[in-house]
Amino acid sequence: MSDVPSPPTPDGQPDLVPPSEPLPPLRLRAPIPPVVDNADGLRTLTSSVAAGTGPVALDAERASGYRYSQRAYLVQLRRCGTGTALVDPIAFDDLAVLDEAIGNAEWILHAATQDLPCLAEIGLRPTTLFDTELAGRLLNLPRVGLASLVQEILGHTLAKEHSAVDWSTRPLPDPWLEYAALDVEVLIELRAELDERLTAAGKREWADQEFEALLSFTGPRRRAEPWRRTSGIHKTRNRRSLAVVRELWQARDELAADRDVTPGRILPDSAISQIAAAQPKDRATLRSLTSLRARGPRRYLDEWQRAVEIALALPDKQLPPVTAEHDGPPPPRTWADKNPTAAERLRACRESMATIAAEQDVPLENLLMPELVRRLAWEPPEPLDGAAVAQVLTAAGARAWQVELTADVLADCLQAHAPT
Repeated sequence: MSDVPSPPTPDGQPDLVPPSEPLPPLRLRAPIPPVVDNADGLRTLTSSVAAGTGPVALDAERASGYRYSQRAYLVQLRRCGTGTALVDPIAFDDLAVLDEAIGNAEWILHAATQDLPCLAEIGLRPTTLFDTELAGRLLNLPRVGLASLVQEILGHTLAKEHSAVDWSTRPLPDPWLEYAALDVEVLIELRAELDERLTAAGKREWADQEFEALLSFTGPRRRAEPWRRTSGIHKTRNRRSLAVVRELWQARDELAADRDVTPGRILPDSAISQIAAAQPKDRATLRSLTSLRARGPRRYLDEWQRAVEIALALPDKQLPPVTAEHDGPPPPRTWADKNPTAAERLRACRESMATIAAEQDVPLENLLMPELVRRLAWEPPEPLDGAAVAQVLTAAGARAWQVELTADVLADCLQAHAPT
């Protein structure tokens, strides 16, 4: 390929811009290690990890699209002096001996909230960590997926073609194992580069506070009414149909948990919506629905019929409301009618938060959780000053750096739009 001329320089001669060459793919520095799946292999690994130096890069693979549980089906780690190791956690009661070997060494994870709960289930818990995805967010990088960070910062492409495979499969194919090993191959180097950038940006202390908060993360908060997240539920307009959705969702969830199968593989959300709309009064009508013609959903026809019957027999007072009950303020779209003053406070607070985020070069959602801003705007504290706002933010889990940047500004916004 020939060089491409750039626009003319001031002296009238064009500069030649080198062609953009494709980045080299990330490769393993050593052959795929054998999967550790027996006591002897685990003893050898723990000795090697204990003798290693520096932080430990970790990752875990789950089978979210296939299994109900979020358990880890493969654990990958890498440490200087140890190299890369792949561990089958299903072969052991737990990996507490590996946790002991790691000791107080720093963990390096990418998107730690995805892996911390499943790693804790098998006895692996960090005492300190560095989250490369969160570091990228604090640096306000445009893309913070692992492949994007490896490409932008380390200059390699990282294939992600096996991210959604069934990791509960045994034995695991070699291409999958290579993919898994690559996920920890450069985490140590990536952490070093991100650390330098955080320090240069004056955000290293912010990162320390964020990483410290992650140590107590045990999983996402369970929703009060998880069935309301059924796809297509927005088409359900009456309480009786919503009751059908609820009963079907709960019946499906129980079956999925018992069989350790992801719920959508037992009964798709689209089928729940169709059944709720039809409200079939008998088995024959239920069986005739197009969404139940597949062998999978029809296998549990009795359970679906029982759920529908329960929903149709409920007295009106036991039917779910059309709109979900909120733990906190109502949806902001309703504020203008319900509480115009609060709506104006929210607008002002949002504008101020956007200004701070732009000044600090940090994503708005990382500056402060939007839910905290909504709660303050709906019900400001008494007395209404910076100290009171800071107390509310701290009690809700905001980090010190977030409180320092936002508390006084939020207090000023709330005061400026207080009821007269």
